[in-house]
Amino acid sequence: MALFFDGAWYDQRLSERGLSRAVLAAVAGMAETDLALAFKDQRELSMQEINAFAELLGVPTAEAASRAGMRPPPPSDRDRLAALEDRVAALEAQLARLSL
Repeated sequence: MALFFDGAWYDQRLSERGLSRAVLAAVAGMAETDLALAFKDQRELSMQEINAFAELLGVPTAEAASRAGMRPPPPSDRDRLAALEDRVAALEAQLARLSL
């Protein structure tokens, strides 16, 4: 189960975007009663739900997970490799611009 769901943080983010808990529940494919249980630390959330929360609120998944009292799974080797490849490509592009 979640250690601590930071409902105040979620409510603040929703308020900043003019959204309600009902919208948060709908985006995550949850019933409002299930979301209310999560806010009371009585229901564990899935990473799919956390991802939906993060996308709606415009925050990193790790932050949404942390505020829900969860730790996101570590990135897979494939994710790490893709991130490294992106960084190498950006560095190569920067070097190419500098050598012109």
